Amino acid sequence: MPHAIQTQPQVDRGLTRRWLMRSADIGGISSELSRYPAIVQRVFTARGLHSADVLEPLLNPSLTQLHDPSRIPDLDRAAERLLRALDANERITIYGDYDVDGITAAATLFHTLRALKPDIDPSLVQTYLPHRVDEGYGINAEALTQIREQGTDVVVSVDCGITAVAEAEHARSLGLDLIITDHHNPPATLDEMPRAFAVVHPRRPDSDYPFGELCGAGVAFKLAWRLCTMRCGTDKVTDELRTLLVELLALTALGTIADIVPLVDENRAIAHFGLRRVKHSTFAGLRALVEASGLSRETVDEEHAGFAIGPRLNAAGRMGHAAEALELLTTATGDRATQIAKELTRVNDQRRREQQRIEQHARELVIEHNLADDQSRAIVLAHPDWHPGIIGIVCSRLVETFGRPTILMHQREDGMCAGSGRSIAGYNLHAGLCACANILDTFGGHDMAAGMKVNTDKFEAFRDVFLQHASDNIALDQLTPAIEIDCSATLAELTSHTVNQLLQLRPFGAHNPRVRILLEQVRVAGEPSRFGADGKHLRVNLRPADDSRHAMTIVGWNWGDHWQHFAPGHLIDAVIEPKISTWGGRSRIEPELCDVRVIG
Repeated sequence: MPHAIQTQPQVDRGLTRRWLMRSADIGGISSELSRYPAIVQRVFTARGLHSADVLEPLLNPSLTQLHDPSRIPDLDRAAERLLRALDANERITIYGDYDVDGITAAATLFHTLRALKPDIDPSLVQTYLPHRVDEGYGINAEALTQIREQGTDVVVSVDCGITAVAEAEHARSLGLDLIITDHHNPPATLDEMPRAFAVVHPRRPDSDYPFGELCGAGVAFKLAWRLCTMRCGTDKVTDELRTLLVELLALTALGTIADIVPLVDENRAIAHFGLRRVKHSTFAGLRALVEASGLSRETVDEEHAGFAIGPRLNAAGRMGHAAEALELLTTATGDRATQIAKELTRVNDQRRREQQRIEQHARELVIEHNLADDQSRAIVLAHPDWHPGIIGIVCSRLVETFGRPTILMHQREDGMCAGSGRSIAGYNLHAGLCACANILDTFGGHDMAAGMKVNTDKFEAFRDVFLQHASDNIALDQLTPAIEIDCSATLAELTSHTVNQLLQLRPFGAHNPRVRILLEQVRVAGEPSRFGADGKHLRVNLRPADDSRHAMTIVGWNWGDHWQHFAPGHLIDAVIEPKISTWGGRSRIEPELCDVRVIG
């Protein structure tokens, strides 16, 4: 079960964030944890890790933590149908999605089905990914018709389909056996689910599966695992299939991290072992992707997966069609993999430039329309020159900058506005859209992220109603983002030994956030140093207020504009993330700055 992280109600403030200190009852530490340094004990207890039996599976994940896939409703039925299709030489089409989760899920089933029948006619296992802009998310009837006309007998969806009620009926009318595998929020009752041949979902209303937070690739991996055991007639699969399943953990880990599902329970085991496998993958595409990302295969971690590898895979679907990213993960040809990886890097660079352009434009509009003032509780903007595949990322960036729920929309030539929204903690974005239901053409999503369409003529009405809902439901204090702090510490406590012990909590992610430490009353030693393009980053030397023996350099990414708050000799409180930096084969402690408060 996930460990509880409790936060005290008192709130403090820094330059850019509200500071929330987690509680840490040192008296509650068991003798089993006494071998850890005091700072490590404080972090562990702040996260509810009071004893070895709770801590051990977190620090030392095991593949035995993976739950029996056959406990997921309809999974055995789906596996049996796919094996029958393979044996009867029926055509199978894997219907995926255009993001990292959907792409890795599709690749997982592709590799599995091909491996289960190595001599199969390649045309009998096909893939289909919808176009982000032209088709949108999920299964669509027109695509099913096209797939059927091409001779497909069985369609298996990954990372989509749980709400495809009409599309499932269309598949039945075409004579298609539709197998749905998904992880998005299911209907509340079985009667509301699609009438497909099989609906594989860990959180179906009738499910007793012990962990409901798998991503789409995680559900696909469970199906792949069961296909292998069912084919072998035993839980002990052949060496070849066991090797394949271990390789597939790498793909599943990328989907798990990219989709920001909770990194607890079996997701943690998947991420832990999958990231290790990325470093040594036999998949030509993964090897090429790691190389194109400029990474050492020995140092791939969750940050590399989320900020270097993932964006390259996502870029294909954002800027055009995701099919090339899927081909990268399924090709067996090294030269072709290298070619695609280089192309995805180029496309990702293009995406980054376009994102910067849109973000700069949106920021200017926010200031121009006073949307960052205290009177404004949300940001809603639309423009015809904003790329529809990128505005979701820009939404997230504006939320980080301005601390407000943000909706950005692309004004299309057909008279519609289509967009994305991102929210802040404590504001239910979906509820805000529900308040506009009679204005919007379509919308969907959850508390923190959503998509929507509205007629351009109704955009202003939508904006006004949504802004009013945000104003009624967001307190002024909520507009300052919060940062959770594990504990206070001194510079002397941050040694290579203690930092490496704290980093054993990796991989970090949802429900297992990065460690954050408060350094109280430390002194700025010397002038801060700006570096990077336009001096956007900052290095600051710190030492204890009364002792210079424990000096340390911290790095503030994108803190260059705040250099004036680090005057030499000033006392500050700094929130940092403990990190180890490696360069030229040498490692050193180099904490990352999260926030600061100037004392004097």
